Amino acid sequence: MIEVKNLVKRFEKFTAVDNLSCTIPDGCIYGMVGSNGAGKSTFLRVLSGVYRADGGEVLLDGEPIYENPAAKAKIIMVPDELYFIHGANMNRMAKLYSAVYPGFDMTRFNELTAAFGLDPKKNIATFSKGMKRQAATILSLSARPQYIFFDETFDGLDPIMRTLVKKVICDDVAERKTTAVITSHSLRELEDTCDQLALLHKGGLVLESDVQNLKTSLFKVQIAFSDEYDHTRFEGIELVSFLKKGSVSNLIVKGDRDEIRVKLSALCPIILDILPLSLEEVFTYEMDALGYKFTDVLEGQK
Repeated sequence: MIEVKNLVKRFEKFTAVDNLSCTIPDGCIYGMVGSNGAGKSTFLRVLSGVYRADGGEVLLDGEPIYENPAAKAKIIMVPDELYFIHGANMNRMAKLYSAVYPGFDMTRFNELTAAFGLDPKKNIATFSKGMKRQAATILSLSARPQYIFFDETFDGLDPIMRTLVKKVICDDVAERKTTAVITSHSLRELEDTCDQLALLHKGGLVLESDVQNLKTSLFKVQIAFSDEYDHTRFEGIELVSFLKKGSVSNLIVKGDRDEIRVKLSALCPIILDILPLSLEEVFTYEMDALGYKFTDVLEGQK
């Protein structure tokens, strides 16, 4: 388990991570979304023990990570900016990884290389951006780490490869109870992959939730009545948003879906549809409730 308590990381002219606290349980896929400059990469580098925290603490299974070789041996990070030995092919990189990680699985390496259709004897410098991302993912998963951190993992991947990368990560977590932390600036990339999601803004964690609970606690309702009405008709129901056009209203409601359906049906509407929200819509309304402008959070202040 990863425990982050009041983490602060400063650089000369700015604070990249500011009083951030979270707990990442074992065997889950933890997604962190935020705009460029929100502090995602810095957060992962502190988790990996690359950076020393300037405040707070980061614990891996109860132990500090920085300057702790035993803790670092459990971790691999796939950074946004990839690095490979000059002139190396994947086979050579596999030998390097196996020297650092005793659990490196060559059978797994060969299986994944074949699945992704990469030539392990070809110079990685000749690979496209997406192929390099695939190569880094293959090497990291083949090392069989307990914790694996991906920074903008899906960047540069076409839809087919993106789906394959998601599958191999999910399979690894399911089969070996690996813990994966994935950062992205796109909610859509993480929606169908992560167990938990966190929203990072200006170095701080402003929202964190289990994906299923987040998605099922908010939903959209389209409802209409034959007589005139306003929001007061829905007393006892937690409305996040109410928008009425003519006789039809669009509601965003928070609560138990079945209970809300019973309450709304009791009002005898002439139209009643209960619809799911996308994760982006859920985050939008949750952020509004916290007083944040969602577009500012994800796109950055202009």
